[in-house]
Amino acid sequence: MAALNLIKMPVDGGVSLDAGAVAASGGGDTAPTGAGCFLYVKNGSGASITATLATPGEVDGLAVADAVLTVPAGAAGAIPLAAVFAGANSRASITYSAVTTVTVAAYQVGS
Repeated sequence: MAALNLIKMPVDGGVSLDAGAVAASGGGDTAPTGAGCFLYVKNGSGASITATLATPGEVDGLAVADAVLTVPAGAAGAIPLAAVFAGANSRASITYSAVTTVTVAAYQVGS
């Protein structure tokens, strides 16, 4: 499991989302959570993939469902890295259905 670092996206100018992307890890990744944070996933494969963010919390003793981002073949997607996904280490735990030709990055907007 690799630890993704946040890439800051300043309010006075954007960044190329692909420029900061790295290969998705077969064992999954972790990323910081918080306001303005999101996970970018680019799928270069010939089939759809899913990225799953584990939700470690409970509400009234009931588990909260994990969040799933489906990215079609050749497309890209994003999902917020909200505080609800923060585990004991204050990081989101992310797994992927496949990682071949899949790249990912964690961004924070407005910093």
